[in-house]
Amino acid sequence: MLLRMTLAIAIILMPNLLYLKFGTAIPGLNPANLLLVLLIGALALSDRDKAPATTGIMTSPLLLWVATLTIGFAIAIITSPMGFVDDLTHLKNLVFFPLLYFVYRRCGLDLTWTRRLIHLSMAVAVFAGLDAAIDALSFDTSQYSDAQRSAGPFGGVNASNRAGVFYAMFLPLLLATALFNRDRPKLRLAALLGCAILAIGIMATFSRQAYLIAIVISALLLLRRSVLLAAMLALIAIPTAALLPDAVSERIAGTQQYDAVGAVQLDSSTASRFEIWSGAWKMWKDHPLGVGINRFPHYLGDYSSTHESRDAHNAFVLMLAECGLLGVAAMLWLLWRLLKLGLAIREVTLPDDHESRALYVGFMGATLAMALGNVYGTPFFDGLVMGNFWALCGLIEHYVALKADAAPAPAPDTAEASDPRVIGACFPLSARALPGRYASGERFAERHMPGRQHTPS
Repeated sequence: MLLRMTLAIAIILMPNLLYLKFGTAIPGLNPANLLLVLLIGALALSDRDKAPATTGIMTSPLLLWVATLTIGFAIAIITSPMGFVDDLTHLKNLVFFPLLYFVYRRCGLDLTWTRRLIHLSMAVAVFAGLDAAIDALSFDTSQYSDAQRSAGPFGGVNASNRAGVFYAMFLPLLLATALFNRDRPKLRLAALLGCAILAIGIMATFSRQAYLIAIVISALLLLRRSVLLAAMLALIAIPTAALLPDAVSERIAGTQQYDAVGAVQLDSSTASRFEIWSGAWKMWKDHPLGVGINRFPHYLGDYSSTHESRDAHNAFVLMLAECGLLGVAAMLWLLWRLLKLGLAIREVTLPDDHESRALYVGFMGATLAMALGNVYGTPFFDGLVMGNFWALCGLIEHYVALKADAAPAPAPDTAEASDPRVIGACFPLSARALPGRYASGERFAERHMPGRQHTPS
């Protein structure tokens, strides 16, 4: 029971670490250290005999990821030493949250509690979305303002894009549960309510990338469920789009603006990203091995003076600039293995297993949403955003292992009944009468039907 509570508390805490405040009476106690203590305790309490015996799907790419970041750390402190403690802390933050996968993969819980923790991760995302929706109640929805963007538990206005990606990542899991989990109507209704809350939370972030991700992934899931259903909902959604708050419509329309002579141009936020990416490309050409982790903001001023000390706004661009081609390769391998993890769910899904089918479709959607979210931002390196996703990956693989163990054993003989060897095994006289056709029947019976009594020749 203590193990279950420890794992559940960690899932609840991860997106909400900024809300935790500790006094100075306990030296060294902060939210991150508390989470670390909880996870170490979970490892100590877990039943390793019940953990999957095989190597995890994500193990090799995650180990390469850690090695790549460590090399980037070494490059940073050798080529441009600035603050060893700060760089080491940055490395710790980058490495810590992906390792949650190992904790939850080897948790040793049974299928019921594994399922509950997966549902808990969805519920935590819904409450985070509700937090953003409540913040939006005080907004002036008649016009868009950069100061009126909700980020829920993830911080201030500057974290709104990352909050939008978090909501968009967990939206497919809830939507797939509502669409495919046919045998649990109450759960489907709860998931549908959660989808509505997350949709409102995404709108409250005013993140255009989150809008696009949510629309694209939702459309793909609806098409997989039913083309007719997707078409009907599209016909309903098109006219109701006019009911959206003016601020949302203004934010979407603001991507394109017009100059004094009426020429179309990108807004400053979008245009600045292209300038930053151009500077990152030049940075990589000058430093093929990368400039080292935590160095991109310091080098960017040499290549784009108007955007000094800015974020890369693209996780792949950031890895190229800081860790070179090895960093990009490590990240792409991670994404590929995440898709392979999703396919592993399909392999253990029986025709009437609606829960596993919903989990397969939802996790694939969540993985795609996470990848898209890092094309226009860098939430991949934010532990508050990615912590529960890595925990979910571990739970998914543990779920797959439990499902595989619980699957019915295949029949000893999978051959067709019309196979001559089967006939020869069942009817020894036929085997003696037609030795050319049924002579192998007894040998077949000895190998595939060990419990059968055979008539001696």
